[in-house]
This record gives sequence, structure tokens and C-alpha cells, in this order.
Amino acid sequence: MRTEFDRELEERLVRYAAIDTQSDEESSSAPSTSIQLELQQLLAAELTEMGAAEVRLTDYGVVLATIPATVEGAPVIGLLAHVDTAPQFHAAGVKPVVHRNYNGGTIAFADAPGLSLTPEVSPELAKKAGHDIITASGTTLLGADDKAGVAVLMTAARHLLANPSIPHGRIRLAFTPDEEVGRGVDPRLPKDLAVDFAYTFDGSTVGEIEYESFSADGAVVTVKGVSIHPGTAKDKMVNALHLAAKIIQTLPQVTMTPETTDGRDGFIHVYECRGGSAEATLKFILRDFELEGLAAKGNLLRQVCATVAATELRAEIACEIKPQYRNMRYWLEGDMRPVDLARSACRDLGIEPVSVAIRGGTDGSRLTEMGVPCPNLFTGMHEIHGPLEWVSVQDMAVSAKLCLRLVERAALG
Repeated sequence: MRTEFDRELEERLVRYAAIDTQSDEESSSAPSTSIQLELQQLLAAELTEMGAAEVRLTDYGVVLATIPATVEGAPVIGLLAHVDTAPQFHAAGVKPVVHRNYNGGTIAFADAPGLSLTPEVSPELAKKAGHDIITASGTTLLGADDKAGVAVLMTAARHLLANPSIPHGRIRLAFTPDEEVGRGVDPRLPKDLAVDFAYTFDGSTVGEIEYESFSADGAVVTVKGVSIHPGTAKDKMVNALHLAAKIIQTLPQVTMTPETTDGRDGFIHVYECRGGSAEATLKFILRDFELEGLAAKGNLLRQVCATVAATELRAEIACEIKPQYRNMRYWLEGDMRPVDLARSACRDLGIEPVSVAIRGGTDGSRLTEMGVPCPNLFTGMHEIHGPLEWVSVQDMAVSAKLCLRLVERAALG
């Protein structure tokens, strides 16, 4: 069934997705890529045009805006989405394609004839016959993560500003950069946001209300070998790449990797190997739902590095592990009011809420840890970070309706 928001959501997502906003974990700037500011400046201009108050682009790259209260005394609620797209796959030159009235079969890609999206590949797609499905053209990701969330919040904001009869408290909007590289929440954001609690619109399946995420650390392993001309290398060269390969091979292969785990299992994921025979760098992400499990994975990585280093004393192997974010459950389980409010709003729409543990993290993970309770809500995006990424326009419309019902229910008490 088509809704009043479908056309606007489709237009916004198609327009936003075509703007390259890929973040870069190698960059030390904030935001990590200047291209993210193109969309941020556009959002700021659109928010100003629709009548939002206190619109500004902070010097750390976040767009903030206010929807003034129509009811006094209601809690101040933050609504967040991130503008950057994942570094893991091509994100420049995105060409969104709208597959109207999806017939339940195979979706083909104009720029990748060998690529296909089917319900067998993406089971949630089997439920979307009759929906309008948006994909990319086959050579890039779509960027529905999280431009679907951006489109949802911009649509909801326009509707609230155009309809002041809707009861709601003060609403603070925040569009963040660099979520995909773990730097979406600047230390200044909680104070600048100034809310009682918040929600990220960065989830997947309709009905999902998430308040538990991985705890996460990042690790960098540096291997320094001994470099010498290969023609005279006998008994002298120490090949850093060989030692890096040993580290990878010594770590668990049939367990504790992303491709062998699901549910509540954590993992150690090597996602980059860079360098040469003289020096090589390995990058890992460590994930677990419990801090004890996360610490154990860090200790295992250190132990493996030490073991490999002991086989070649002329080499230097260093392992540096840094915290990234923590399971937001540790804080939210002490005050479930934001979660319960979202669940009630979801039921008001006739949808039974489902809470699953996120096998990842959101800006809400960091915000919650920093004192702003922030569960994560669905937008309808699926198969993210790759060429099969898709989203249903009608599911985005349900997300927008949830947003509106959420702020109204909070105001009415």
C-alpha cells in the first residue's frame, strides 16, 4: 500500500545516495573526508528552508537543527542518522535504480549483468512483493546505510514543521559524519545535542528496536623484518609478509571469524594487510557482546603475535589494541524508558517490536556510553556495504511513521 510519504522518501534517498560521502579511516581530519560536507551543507540548507530552528554545521562536521516544541514539559528527544557510507566497497558514482512494484523474482543490475538479487540471497526480499525497491546499478553500494535514515528523518522533520498541530516536545536533529569508521560521535556532541535521550535511525528490518550492540576494539599489528637484496638474502632476510601470514594463519580459521560466526558469537576479523617484505601492517577488528570475551580475543591476538615473534628473534612485532565502542546494553538495561517508548510506538502502528543484538555498532553505542541513552531503530535497509544493498520505499515510510508516533507519544505521556 502506498503512503503519503513514499514519493518524498524515494526522491530524497535517490538524491542523497547519488552524492559520494564515503569516509576514510586513514584520514586524521574531522570529518575524515571533505566530500561528506557536500551532503551536510545540502541538509543544512534544506532544514533551513523547511523552517527548522538553530540549524548549524559544527566545526566537527555534524549538522544540528531543532524542531521547536508544540507541547511544553515533554522530554527533549534526539533523532540521529549518519551521512557517510562504508569504505569497504565502491561508493563513487552511485546510480540509484527504483524497481517499482517488485514482482517477487530476480532483480537484475544494469551495470553488472552477472549480478542478481533474489529472495534466496536476501530472504527479507521475499516479503516485499508489490513494494518499490531501490538498489544501486551493480558496481557500487547504494548507501541506504544510512541515507535511508537521513531520508526518513528529513521527511519526518518536514512533516512536523508543516503540521504544528501535532503534539511533540523539543526535537533535536543530528546528522553525523564518519560513523562507518567509528568516529561519528565527537566528544562535544552530547553537550551540543542537549537531549534527555535519543534514537539512531540506522537499523534494518521493520520492527527491530535494538538496545544491545557489540563491544568493539581495533587492533594494529606491525611486523618489521630484515630487508636485503633477494639475490644475497640467504640466512639474512626476514620477510615481514611471511610473518604476517603466519599470524593470520595461527589465529582461529574455522571459528571466531565473521564468516563462521553468528548470533551472540564474537570474532576476530583481519580486514587489511598492507606493506612489503621489509615491513607489513595488519589491521583487525575485535568484537564480542561481553567485555570478558572482548578482552579474551585481545589477549589471544597478543599471544599469537608473541608466539610468531618467538620464531624469529630478528623481527619486531608490535600489537596495539584500542577501544572503539561498548555494548550499549550496559547502560540501557538500567533505564529502559527510551526502549519501552519505541516499543509502544511500534505497537501503535500494528507492528510487534523485535529486539535483537546488533552484530555491529551505531553512533548510539558511543552516545549511550557517553551518557545519552540512544537505542537504534529500523529503516528497512538490507545487504549493506556491498553491491546487493537494497531498501524498500514502503519500509522507509513505516520508519517515518514510527518517528512521528514516537515523538507524539512522548509528548502525550
